Formats: sequence, structure tokens, C-alpha cells
Amino acid sequence: MEKINQKYFMLINSFAHQNHLVDMLGLFLGEFMPYLFIAIEVYLYFFANRQKESVLAFEAMFIGLGLNQIIGLFYFHNRPFMDHLGVLLHNHMPDNSFPSDHTTFMLSIAFLFLFYKKTRKLSYILILLGFIGGFARVFEGVHYPFDIIGGIGTGLVGAVTVFIFKTKLESVNNFIVKSIKSFKR
Repeated sequence: MEKINQKYFMLINSFAHQNHLVDMLGLFLGEFMPYLFIAIEVYLYFFANRQKESVLAFEAMFIGLGLNQIIGLFYFHNRPFMDHLGVLLHNHMPDNSFPSDHTTFMLSIAFLFLFYKKTRKLSYILILLGFIGGFARVFEGVHYPFDIIGGIGTGLVGAVTVFIFKTKLESVNNFIVKSIKSFKR
């Protein structure tokens, strides 16, 4: 499995340092795509009257990232540069790479929006952007492809878990919404 992971990493990462504009685009997509997701969450909550979906998506992201932390307690996987593979486009801490937190962050939000008719079209776009942002991390040299696949999985688990327990979370979510409304005044 590791050989396949490394092979596909080298294939994707081989495009790095070939063109300065492509490198800059890859860095932008890999590093700043989560900020787009945050902006969309803020927009949906404050301007599109989608507080319920926005809060649930935040919780899905929280669950997905929490699951990543639990996985990290039991399984450590080097980042590619720690294995002296490929090209690294920027400095990164030599910490656990599996699963990708960036990918989990983006796709837990995107997958949660799939469950609601009013956010479903947006979800399709966000899923595509989440995949692009995740694999841009491979291009940058900070993740292996299986890290991204792991992030997709934990993002999906986070979204499904929150959706399953949405009625049990309703009183907490109502409190959150009311608290934010009272804070805005």
C-alpha cells in the first residue's frame, strides 16, 4: 500500500517546480481553500438565513477533526518530506499527515450540506473544491494521496454522524443560534 501511496504522490508532486504560476496556484488552493469554506459558512449563517445548516456543518467539521486527532493517537504517518520524497513548496511542521485536516475540514462541511435541499447545489461545488484543495496539498508536497482519501472519509463520518444526531443536537444548536443573535444586538 505504501508503495502505491508514494507512487501517486510522486506523480502528482512531479508537477511542482515546473511553472511558477502553477506553483503559486497550487499553494493558494492548498493553503487558502479552507478560508473560502469559512467565508461560505459565515455567509450562510448571517446573510442567507441558513443558520441550522451552518451550525450543523460546523459541528460536522468539529467531529471530523476530532476523529483525526483520535486517529493520530494510534497511527502516525510521515509527511512526504519527512521521507525525503518529492518537492516541498513551503515549510511545514514534521507532524502526522494522516488523515489530512484541511481535507476533513472542507469535506465535512460540504458533505453535511448534501443532506439539505437548499444547500445541495452548493454542496456539489464545495465537494469539488474540497477535492481540489485536498489534492493541492499533495502537489505542495505536504500530504500523500491516502492522507487526502483519509480526510475525505473522516469528513464524511463527521457529516453523517451530525446528521444522524441532528435532533439530539437541536436544543444545543438553538442555544448557539440564540446566543449569537443576542451577541449581535
